[in-house]
Amino acid sequence: MQPIRTILHPTDFSAAAAAAFQMACSLSRAFEARLILLHVLPAPVVVLGGTQALPPLPDEVGRQEAEDKLQAVQPAAGALVVERRIRQGGAAGEILRLAQETPCDLIVMGTHGRTGVGRFLVGSVAEAVLRKAPCPVLTVKAPSGALSSSTAEHQVLATA
Repeated sequence: MQPIRTILHPTDFSAAAAAAFQMACSLSRAFEARLILLHVLPAPVVVLGGTQALPPLPDEVGRQEAEDKLQAVQPAAGALVVERRIRQGGAAGEILRLAQETPCDLIVMGTHGRTGVGRFLVGSVAEAVLRKAPCPVLTVKAPSGALSSSTAEHQVLATA
């Protein structure tokens, strides 16, 4: 078995991500692995009458809110060191980029379990990561009843 030294956990702060975070913490403790917590902010998009424009300045308010939420995600028990990172761009692309750069031995991420039209309309960050990841990916579905498709907090990893 290949040693697990670095675990990447992408989060969108949803119930599915919370369940995956608990799993990532357990695995990190068991393997004494480094744990990296990642949140991806959506890339700014500016279209002015079909012409290209410079992207707007970073949304510092949104970034600060994301940093605060990221700091609030804490392991349930024990002294586990968690590295926190924020990136901006497409969620799947940024997850894959960080997994390659680090390099990660395992990605542990939540999945919303959408199927059919829901998956078609929203897309699936987990599926994109599963297909292209440079390492194994463990997907964790939130316990039944924990997900509500009508709430904004359950958007797939920064709606990428």
